[in-house]
Amino acid sequence: MTKSSASISLPDWLRTPAGRYLLAWEQEHLDRAVVDMFGFHALQLGLPELAALQANRMPHRWVASDSIAAAPRVDAADDPPPAPAAVALHCDFDALPLDSQSLDLVVLPHTLELARDPHLALHEVERVLRPEGRVVIVGFNPASLWALRQRMGHMRRRLGFGARSPLFLPSEGEFIGYRRLRDWLRLLSFEVEAGRFGCYRPPVASDKWLSRFEWTERAGDRWWPVFGALYSLTAVKRLRGMRLVGLAREQRVKSKAAPAVVAHHGNGIHQHIGEHDS
Repeated sequence: MTKSSASISLPDWLRTPAGRYLLAWEQEHLDRAVVDMFGFHALQLGLPELAALQANRMPHRWVASDSIAAAPRVDAADDPPPAPAAVALHCDFDALPLDSQSLDLVVLPHTLELARDPHLALHEVERVLRPEGRVVIVGFNPASLWALRQRMGHMRRRLGFGARSPLFLPSEGEFIGYRRLRDWLRLLSFEVEAGRFGCYRPPVASDKWLSRFEWTERAGDRWWPVFGALYSLTAVKRLRGMRLVGLAREQRVKSKAAPAVVAHHGNGIHQHIGEHDS
């Protein structure tokens, strides 16, 4: 399907000044988030333009894509696109061709936003993770100024204004709120270990203006932390509590009901407390 001038994909958008700014924050944050996660097998689902696992030390690390994308379109005025990581697996993210409990780490950079069924994709991640395995998720924050500008662009289009003007953010996908995602993770027996927001500069399109608002990074992190353009969540897969059933439960009840023995040394009588006299 050909793209109109008013739409842009995420890989193309990452070559814009705003896209490079967000990509740099994601790379720096993920490098710190995954460096001390240990195990044997790690998987990045989507966005090969981001080297999400480069700082991790697991011996087996792969990148998966849900499509065989064409080469990105390059205009003369654009900077060179970020070099994508080598994709080892092409598959549907809601039907991963992997064994259950086979991975120690899964990274989802904007994966759920672009997924055909984000609930099913997250359930697949839970299936392939080992107990105590971790998932790291990065997404756009729908409570940010960046998302507000995107909603205003959609509103103008519905009203018939600026139908050919491009949206500020990629036109594909759907934002998933931070708290909403936490609830999804809890329902799948994940325990959220860490969460943070980032990218507090306003939604401006040029490098010049992004540089002028560099001071908002420190101010935003302190005074309005939940309004960053991006958020990240790290969660660990926990096992549900086990319950005693059948014979084991019956034996446990019997052991609690065993009679106590009281000895009366004066007359040599032993009485079992809890037994009925015949």
